[in-house]
Amino acid sequence: MANWVKNYSGMFLLIGGILIGSLAGILLGKQAEVLKPIGDIFLNLLFVAVIPLVFFAIASAIANLHGNQKLNRIMIIMTLVFLGTVLVAALVTIVAVTIFPVHQQAIVGAASTHTDKALSGDQITQLFTTGEFYQLLSRKNMLAMIIFAILIGFGTLNAGEKGTDFRRFLNSGNEVFKNVFVLIMKLGPIGLGAYFAYQVAVFGPSLFGTYAHTMGIGYGVSIFYYAVFFSIYAFIAGGVKGVKKYWRNNIIPSATAVGTCSSIATIPANLDGAKKMGVSDIIAGITIPLGGTLHKDGSSISSILKMAAVFAMFGKSFNSPDVILLALGMTVLVSIVEGGIPNGGYVGELLFISAYGFPPEALPPAIIIGTLIDPVATLLNATGDTVAAMMINRFADKESWVAGETA
Repeated sequence: MANWVKNYSGMFLLIGGILIGSLAGILLGKQAEVLKPIGDIFLNLLFVAVIPLVFFAIASAIANLHGNQKLNRIMIIMTLVFLGTVLVAALVTIVAVTIFPVHQQAIVGAASTHTDKALSGDQITQLFTTGEFYQLLSRKNMLAMIIFAILIGFGTLNAGEKGTDFRRFLNSGNEVFKNVFVLIMKLGPIGLGAYFAYQVAVFGPSLFGTYAHTMGIGYGVSIFYYAVFFSIYAFIAGGVKGVKKYWRNNIIPSATAVGTCSSIATIPANLDGAKKMGVSDIIAGITIPLGGTLHKDGSSISSILKMAAVFAMFGKSFNSPDVILLALGMTVLVSIVEGGIPNGGYVGELLFISAYGFPPEALPPAIIIGTLIDPVATLLNATGDTVAAMMINRFADKESWVAGETA
């Protein structure tokens, strides 16, 4: 019990700060607006730190690739399986928010987004590139910065020994800014508490109904995906026997994920579970650790849900093709990037807010939604790795897998 409380202490503190702030907003009324600058300072610190954090995280990850991590048959299949399941999770969530929409209330404020019409050629160019290097330092150009970070990573990788010093610089920068982000997030309960005091004072308790509705969709979709789609994936991997093997050996990984609230901490349980499911040691040894950081079905659901809720809060429609395509692309990016970053889900929130042109006021609602559904998202993130390993084993080593199934 003590370990469980410790593992979720950050979430409890964050929710506690928000509840206290919300109560202050109800009791103080308009006087609570004086607390807004505290929330603004916290948000500004996040926006300033996220650019170097994401740059160093991506560039250093690519720069540190070595021979046995390069793409071969297993890696190609793993990439396709990871990408496919993340997109399926996102699409299931899009269907859910279409059937059970978050009601548009425009409760937060006006946003200068470019989502009311299809993206023009110039807007696409500005979304993915910039004309000046210094413009990469703006949060409004995060996608362009991510593309540049990828290029820097591959450039460092291709430089070989001559790029060793620069690789060390990237690794060092990654560690430094991860710790900077951790320090900023320690202010989260205070900063978000102050901001929610202001929001409740200005917009009223109707905020709580929006969050409850969104959380209900999040948990409903997640549980449905966990029970139904994981069973489908297991069936693809091994038929009825595969489904039985998966659920018989998924109890401990599931309990570990919920108890630790960490995909990384669930890796040992996943490795043991994958072995009992019939996955080869080689494939499990490659896909389970990488899946712990790169494969995030739960984060995919959370990402789409946060986008849909923020769009609704700002009175925008989350149903045009260009909006959905961009959302799917960012969901994949977030699922890859956030694994190596503390509180990495917040990076995803910062990314979509910047890409769609929302103001900083959109960040607190996204953070609280992500926090509320984090336990079930972690469950999907962690236990999705073993069923993905089963499918990878099925397609990468078909003969031995089928032999093992029929033995």
